[in-house]
Amino acid sequence: MIDEITKISYGTQFQQKVWKQLIKIPFGSVMTYKQIAYLIDTPLASRAVANACAKNPYPIIIPCHRVIRSNGDIGGYSGTGGINKKRKLLNFEFGYEKF
Repeated sequence: MIDEITKISYGTQFQQKVWKQLIKIPFGSVMTYKQIAYLIDTPLASRAVANACAKNPYPIIIPCHRVIRSNGDIGGYSGTGGINKKRKLLNFEFGYEKF
């Protein structure tokens, strides 16, 4: 299934790069928008990374909920249930109430 998801044809090339990087974030881990920007060789594009996360067509499968702000705040979530769902997903993955 991951192979199919990495063959994303929806979105811009930039969005596709972001989404492909998000798939690599392990269960129970988080990264910042800034870290993702660095990993895709656009270190000044953390806001654009956040926007790409917001346009994610598969919010659970492409785990945009695992991306947080550099200051540790949870950030936004465009999936059904919004920020409360993001908080629940992260706490479930961590096994305790971290967020």
